[in-house]
Amino acid sequence: MIEVMEELVKGAVSEVFGTMLSIKTKPDKSLTLISNGDPHIASSVGFIGDVTGVVFIYSTDSFARLITSRMLGLRTSEAIGEELVNDSMGELGNMVVGHIKSRLCDRGMPCVLTIPSIVRGSQFSIEAAASATRMVIGFRCDAAEQVAIEVLIKPTDGPQP
Repeated sequence: MIEVMEELVKGAVSEVFGTMLSIKTKPDKSLTLISNGDPHIASSVGFIGDVTGVVFIYSTDSFARLITSRMLGLRTSEAIGEELVNDSMGELGNMVVGHIKSRLCDRGMPCVLTIPSIVRGSQFSIEAAASATRMVIGFRCDAAEQVAIEVLIKPTDGPQP
C-alpha cells in the first residue's frame, strides 16, 4: 500500500500546487521534515475507510504566507494574518488529501476525510503509533522553497490493491 500511496501523494501535490497555486513541484529524496528552527506550520487531514491514515503537509511559515497569497490572489506585500494562513493551509490539506481520496475511491477503496487541523511551532515532530506505516516525501517548490508530506497509514481489514 505504501507504494500506491507514494504515487498518489506525488500526483496530488503536483496537481494541486500546479493548478491552484501555479507552483511547480518536484519530489526530492534529499529533503526530509523541516527542522531548521524557523517557525513552521503543519496542516493535517485524515482519511478513514478501507484505507485509514493521516497526511501532514509541513511548510515554513514564510512559504505558507506565499501559498496563502497565491491561493487568495493577494500581493505578498499585503499583511496576511496567522488565522488566514491557518485557513489556507487547512484548505491546501483538504485539496491534497481530497485528490488522494478520489484516487483511492477509483481503486475501490472508499474513504471519508476528517476536518483539517493546524499545528505551528519551531521544533516539533509527529510520532506514529506502532501499528502505523510512515512515509515522508520532500518536494522542491519552484526550485527555491520546499514542503514535506508525511503520511501515516494504519492497517485495515478492507480490500488492498
